[in-house]
Amino acid sequence: MAEVTTRSRGELTPEEERVLIRDIAISSEASSKEGDTFFLINQRWWQHWIDYVNQEQPNNTGDGSSLLEHFNSAGSSASKRPSGIDNSDLVNDATAEDPGAGPEIVDTLLEGRDYILLPQEVWNQLHSWYGGGPTLARKVISSGLSQTELAVEVYPLRLQLLVMPRGECSTIRISKKETIGELHRRACSIFYLNLEQICIWDYYGHRKHALMNDMDRTLDDANIQMDQDILVEVLDNVNGGWSASKGTSRNHSSEISTSPNLASARDSDNTLGSSGVTTRGASVGLTGLLNLGNTCFMNSAIQCLVHTPEFARYFREDYRREINWQNPLGMVGELAVAFGELLRKLWAPGRTPVAPRPFKTKLARFAPQFSGYNQHDSQELLAFLLDGLHEDLNRVKHKPYIKSKDADGRPDEEVADEYWANHIARNDSIIVDVCQGQYKSTLVCPVCNKVSVTFDPFMYLSLPLQATTTRTMTVTIFTSDGSALPSTYTVTVPKHGRCRDLIQVLGNICSLKQSEELKVAELQNHSIQRFLDDPLISLSTIKDDDHLAAYRVPKLVKKAVFLQLIHRLQEQEPGAAQTTSQWKAYGTPLVSSISRDDVISSGKIQSTVQRMLSPFLKKESLMHADSFDPSSMVTTVDPSGEAHSNSSSNIAKEDASSSKAVTLPNLPLQLVDESNVCFDLSVEGDKTIRIPSSSTSIVVYVDWSQKLLEKYNTHFLENLPEVFKNGPVTKKARTEPLSLYTCLEAFLREEPLVPEDMWYCPQCKERRQASKKLDLWRLPEVLVIHLKRFSYSSSRRQLYELYALTNHYGGMGSGHYTAHIKLLDENRWYNFDDSHISPINEDDVKSAAAYVLFYRRVKSDVSNSNGVRSGGGQEDVSTWR
Repeated sequence: MAEVTTRSRGELTPEEERVLIRDIAISSEASSKEGDTFFLINQRWWQHWIDYVNQEQPNNTGDGSSLLEHFNSAGSSASKRPSGIDNSDLVNDATAEDPGAGPEIVDTLLEGRDYILLPQEVWNQLHSWYGGGPTLARKVISSGLSQTELAVEVYPLRLQLLVMPRGECSTIRISKKETIGELHRRACSIFYLNLEQICIWDYYGHRKHALMNDMDRTLDDANIQMDQDILVEVLDNVNGGWSASKGTSRNHSSEISTSPNLASARDSDNTLGSSGVTTRGASVGLTGLLNLGNTCFMNSAIQCLVHTPEFARYFREDYRREINWQNPLGMVGELAVAFGELLRKLWAPGRTPVAPRPFKTKLARFAPQFSGYNQHDSQELLAFLLDGLHEDLNRVKHKPYIKSKDADGRPDEEVADEYWANHIARNDSIIVDVCQGQYKSTLVCPVCNKVSVTFDPFMYLSLPLQATTTRTMTVTIFTSDGSALPSTYTVTVPKHGRCRDLIQVLGNICSLKQSEELKVAELQNHSIQRFLDDPLISLSTIKDDDHLAAYRVPKLVKKAVFLQLIHRLQEQEPGAAQTTSQWKAYGTPLVSSISRDDVISSGKIQSTVQRMLSPFLKKESLMHADSFDPSSMVTTVDPSGEAHSNSSSNIAKEDASSSKAVTLPNLPLQLVDESNVCFDLSVEGDKTIRIPSSSTSIVVYVDWSQKLLEKYNTHFLENLPEVFKNGPVTKKARTEPLSLYTCLEAFLREEPLVPEDMWYCPQCKERRQASKKLDLWRLPEVLVIHLKRFSYSSSRRQLYELYALTNHYGGMGSGHYTAHIKLLDENRWYNFDDSHISPINEDDVKSAAAYVLFYRRVKSDVSNSNGVRSGGGQEDVSTWR
């Protein structure tokens, strides 16, 4: 627990503390060796102290990866002296499973994010100044293939000791560098046994794998993993049978006596003969990567590539002879070397997590977007890494210039092979051998029907998710000529579509005339925020809680000015006199157009506004319209494009048409020009209004007095609905999981090009919005598929087998990445969560968090190596495993 230390009058200044700790740290880091003790300290407390002692320091830039860099960083402002060291956030509240190992720290801590490692001398000095705790000491151990790399063992092995036949169990913490002999001594101490009474087995997966009787061998060398079981067999000293010892162990429970797994093991493993022993061997490939601070996106992608069998073999052999040191498009071999060295460390015996700092440094050098410690997209990193490795390992030293030729009616097989040969002549590497495929691209001109066929390489497929490709939007349509009351429609549009898609479906639903056009506007605070005039505006910029209105206005060949009619009501502030009341905007603005060629006068504006408001005029015979509910006017458009209106809307339209014969009252209108000068159009007579040529619209306010409100039904102008209103959850039309084939179908579907990416037709000699169709022609050995969210199911035929995937949890700007990887030699799935690795069931692999998937071709008679098509034509990728 934290303890309070009283500071003496001769306390050090912040600068003196900084210099002293810096000097101690320099000395300690220079002489670090195996067996040294480091201490965990809360990162927040450490950062507070850093700010405190660096208050007067100038700015210094650094990546902060080294402890020493903290002593030269700048404090942003004056900081108070920290209180006692508080490591309580790092410790589990529950009682430690192994009291002798000290406090149990939280399993998910990350260095740099949650804690900092301090040499013993630095910790002792800080603790003498500030006190506090609890003290969390960890040892330095040797790691790596040559056992010359040093690492702090923050998480010693956590092992479950199972005693048979007693059925007792106990959890202990022990360093992976401790010997099997020490494990025997610990077991005897816990369960009150003698060394000659016990045999200890590697009980991984509740199966006997190896008798642990080499007392000098380390647990790391014995391939013991985190959170695995260790079987302690108690023998009868006389005849080798089971002991009936009545001794009670310390810190254990007897729950295991009812465990079905152990019960079955007790029944089957009833002798000490070798017949019940299997050999697990020293498995490799189960080494984790330390999280350096938001580097889970990198760790998950690296683990998937490292566990691709072709890459694992290639980089563990002499790959350096293929490095293209002179390629101007590469990284002078440095990226390939950094990746190769990291791969070799991850495939070396032992399970000490590797800190990928050298690799990240190289990555940041050639791709500055990945520098620092912000979260990034694992797919973006993967794309850069595959391309960078290809250029570093490109066997082509001098790329020839090759001009592509169109198909011109030649057989697809001939054209595809020609394109592939041209590609290989410039790009030939292990990445191409393993990951690159070829798709067929067909363009058809909509005017002359010219067909252009090309065959292009791909490194991975980015597939759309059909479950999220559309959205519903609610828009209210107003007329500008007073011909009808407003109508509200709910339409279905592409989720990532353009404004033109929305305008097109709205025009179809409201039977827009050839002489009309729709002006869609985004409304805010009862005013027009912006007109969505650009047809290429992405619909994703329109949020669900926005309010949209569409105005039917005539198409004018000549230039026109748009009249925006803003409604205002008189509101009186609480406690204020009537004379101090203000006019405030309310309701939905209306829009009409006026030709610039016409004389624009106050009378012209009056008549235009009266026409716009005519549908809302009340009549003595239709006073029941006051109780009309505008929400009953909503028209829903189903996916077939058919609109469904209700009878109330039709009645309202009849009311509007019958109101046209009424003599309209003069309206209190206020026009505001560009200089915010207000003109009262109700008293100025028929005065000509001058509108600057640069103006595209004029704003007119109509002030609704109580008397005027009695003559108009303004209910139709109130409560404009949101674009999408969350309501009761409706039954989903699709209940089965989204299949990979459905996503692939959407990717290969024929569709027109977007206007900004139009195709130059060689026959028309003009740019055309051609239709484009993709087909997969040549599939690689390893097929990488990028998804945003995905659930998959098994299929009957198996051309490709899933062996690795990255998962993303949380939002796209943050969240966490992990990897699920299948060790092919073991035929077993593991979860790689940075430095933590654990076995998982195959069912656990099927997750909605899947993001990037790695498939390997299943060897068969009809699917051969890269460059050979299945069945002599387009690849059949309709089934997956």
